[in-house]
Amino acid sequence: MSCVERHGLSGAGKTTLARALELQLHQQGKHVYVLDGDNVRHGLNRDLGFSSADREENIRRVAEVARLMVDAGLIVIVAFISPFRAQRESARALFDSGDFVEVFVDAPFSACEARDTKGLYAKARQGLVKDFTGLDSPYEPPVSPELHLRTDLLSINECLQKTLERMGVS
Repeated sequence: MSCVERHGLSGAGKTTLARALELQLHQQGKHVYVLDGDNVRHGLNRDLGFSSADREENIRRVAEVARLMVDAGLIVIVAFISPFRAQRESARALFDSGDFVEVFVDAPFSACEARDTKGLYAKARQGLVKDFTGLDSPYEPPVSPELHLRTDLLSINECLQKTLERMGVS
């Protein structure tokens, strides 16, 4: 099966698109699971903070779990900020060729901040959240993802269709 790794800034639409893809694939009878920051940080990675070392370990653990799930025959959709290219390349290296689809879920910082569904941008601007990606911690855009989705320009359905086409399951 495969791992669809979605990354981008907070508020770019990673989890929204991951859940839409999960639903579509499930309706097609496929076995699929979404790993995102919320479900992983409340369990497997609850012992990690947001330091650089903890963020790196968070992504490493998620990639290892995703690989195990793919080995078990699941389609795994990973929705994380995953700000550094080196971390994403390390995750990719765990998978066989063709089993890893990198999707850059992209929107301008201003659009992500305007969405701010969790209030994180407001907290970061107030100094309550440190090392916030895109504000006071860097985000390294990918050089050549398999799919680049501009969520400020495309609808959820358009993004979903592009993802399904890229996966070859439309």
